[in-house]
Amino acid sequence: MALMSLHGTLHVTIFEAQDLHHEGDPGVFRKLMAHVEEKVGIGKGTPKMYATIDLEKARVGRTRMIENEPANPRWYESFHVYCAHMASHVIFTVKDNNPIGATLIGRAYVPVRDLLDGEEVDDWFRICDEDRNPLDNGAKIHVKLQFFDVSRERNWDRGIRSAKYPGVPYTFFPQRTGCKVSLYQDAHVPDNFIPKIPLSGGKKYEPHRCWEDVFDAISNAKHLIYITGWSVYTEIALVRDQKRPKSGGETTLGELLKRKANEGVKVLMLVWDDRTSVGSLKKDGLMATHDEETENFFRETEVHCVLCPRNPDNGSSIVQDLQISTMFTHHQKIVVVDSAMPGGGSHNRRIVSFVGGIDLCDGRYDTQFHSLFRTLDTAHHDDFHQPNFPGAAITKGGPREPWHDIHSRLEGPIAWDVLFNFEQRWRKQGGKDILVPLRELDDLIAPSPVTFREDPETWNVQLFRSIDGGAAFGFPDTPEDAARAGLVSGKDNIIDRSIQDAYIHAIRRAKNFIYIENQYFLGSCFSWDHSDDIKLEDIGALHLIPKELSLKIVSKIEARERFTVYIVVPMWPEGIPESGSVQAILDWQRRTMSMMYKDIIGALRAKGLQEDPRNYLTFFCLANREVKRSGEYEPAEQPEPDSDYERAQHARRFMIYVHSKMMIVDDEYIIVGSANINQRSMDGARDSEIAMGAYQPHHLATHQPARGQVHGFRMALWYEHLGMLDDSFNHPESVHCIKKVNQVADKYWDLYSSESLECDIPGHLLRYPVGITSEGDVTELPGFEFFPDTKAKVLGAKSDYLPPILTT
Repeated sequence: MALMSLHGTLHVTIFEAQDLHHEGDPGVFRKLMAHVEEKVGIGKGTPKMYATIDLEKARVGRTRMIENEPANPRWYESFHVYCAHMASHVIFTVKDNNPIGATLIGRAYVPVRDLLDGEEVDDWFRICDEDRNPLDNGAKIHVKLQFFDVSRERNWDRGIRSAKYPGVPYTFFPQRTGCKVSLYQDAHVPDNFIPKIPLSGGKKYEPHRCWEDVFDAISNAKHLIYITGWSVYTEIALVRDQKRPKSGGETTLGELLKRKANEGVKVLMLVWDDRTSVGSLKKDGLMATHDEETENFFRETEVHCVLCPRNPDNGSSIVQDLQISTMFTHHQKIVVVDSAMPGGGSHNRRIVSFVGGIDLCDGRYDTQFHSLFRTLDTAHHDDFHQPNFPGAAITKGGPREPWHDIHSRLEGPIAWDVLFNFEQRWRKQGGKDILVPLRELDDLIAPSPVTFREDPETWNVQLFRSIDGGAAFGFPDTPEDAARAGLVSGKDNIIDRSIQDAYIHAIRRAKNFIYIENQYFLGSCFSWDHSDDIKLEDIGALHLIPKELSLKIVSKIEARERFTVYIVVPMWPEGIPESGSVQAILDWQRRTMSMMYKDIIGALRAKGLQEDPRNYLTFFCLANREVKRSGEYEPAEQPEPDSDYERAQHARRFMIYVHSKMMIVDDEYIIVGSANINQRSMDGARDSEIAMGAYQPHHLATHQPARGQVHGFRMALWYEHLGMLDDSFNHPESVHCIKKVNQVADKYWDLYSSESLECDIPGHLLRYPVGITSEGDVTELPGFEFFPDTKAKVLGAKSDYLPPILTT
């Protein structure tokens, strides 16, 4: 049967199955053996029946396990499935779980063509064997399905439209109104760096300074300081700009937190426990997170620092438990404090939260200059970060790895949602119940708006997460209660997957353009090209974001409307660029890019258009190159001869590491958080993540382009990356704008990669160094099989030994 497009939302209910077994009562002995098998983890154990939903080979839903009903399990579970797939059937698979995997019972097939008219299908379907022959015992499953095409969604291609937009549905946290948001580019912004970017109402964009604000927030807290991080390093200084000194600014983060705890402030920290940072492995672990060092620093102090591993939820198999605890991380980066009321004159306090991509650790402090060599005797002398070269050190000199990132400060009711997230996580993994009893604080104001509805600077904000019951306390036990709480039920685990949902909704709403910065970009493997070297069903990178983006562009081409997607990623994922893991990720990235370009080229051809697909979708990276100045830091040692390190030092160039996790839609909506565009971050049951989605109801792209804070923030980012502003940047969807940006980025790539160096590169935005064939294949740029100064393939290479679950 032919594959058909399912792009929209599929509502599915799995009621029950009948006649799966004819074994009769298992008897006392069999029940006893099942109990023994369950405890020791061998044999079949107690029958635990569950069902899954697949669109061809893409898993999109899974029921809980029903025990001791092997013949007639009754699930009665409903699923809200976002689709962007080509499929001939919706496949329902029934399995019997066991401690080391699962036993296949059979599959039922519902033709996609029966769903496309949007009518409800409610019926029993025969369960078949692997050859699609009905099982002899007449087994069947009762399901109900209804498909809603994306074009029927009320917000499809229409933006936010008004302040009445209710936010992303079916999520744990509702949208909050009356909030305030501060957006941060990088850890610090020097004075007078950002030009006066005009906003509506005659205002000009004013940048905020992340680590200065975090320093002030911690310094001024009276009751609580709650921190979660992938890494927290005690030896960093948050304030380093000599032109903007602060009282106590030279204090390290560790000493600042100890001082606040000694003042009576409750300082609680949840830091990811890197399981590789113990025993015979180096103290920093494979990820160099300093987790053991940080825990030891706060031992015997008033600061409560808990190292928490990424614990699995209850329903996983032994193999899955091992995967989760050793492969996945706690990746949320938040700070929650109590704060004085703005303007003074009041003794009352309120909650303020910080959410985004910047960990409070080494290597993160940077400005928009992203210098490679010129800060090695000042801001980065004691914070030299260069993990891409073996043996790199300040004593051997630059280039350091510059760091580009994005963060946010949240005020108003939304800040309390971030606080609640911390409390859920502390109650699950923090140990002692020492959370501050907030109701007993007389001066703390309950959640309430911090802006009036008619205030032009008010924000509506919603909190999203990737997390499951293994990391958050208080998740419901039953699928019915989970659905009511905006959560997804799985095979005996409950998942919050709302970050992916937020991205899908924002892309589907988009009218004109999307701008993305992210540390990774890979996924939608169900739509990659079939090839002999991989089995797509083994990859598991099933999230929809890349496919939603290409389908959005396709829909605009079909409507003969402009739409542009700009995506900024790092040159390569942080690490030794020739290593197996980095090369594997680059390979997945190439397959993702190619899938998207093939969609776009197919749509252009169908319309008889001969346009460059880069006029609709372009990938960029960031890098810097500096001439040597007199008075620069002179290292006492030299890198190894003929090493990547030596070549980069001689050429005076290196990538700027893009660690951002941000998407801007039509200059009216922004997502900022800790989640990468890969399966680890978007799955919900892998890395734990947090993000916020926000817009200003008085600055929407309804009748004219939005010109609020989101617009100002994007323009400030583009000024940072391009070293210039142009009138065309006000209309990113236009052909003029994308051609201008591509032209500048192509020029900067030529300057970066050239043999000679005559002056500093004037901007940092480079074309990502790949070409696109007329068929949409992603290829090498002529002369650039490898990234400059390395022997690392730009297109990556499939790993034969690393499991895809680790690199996707």
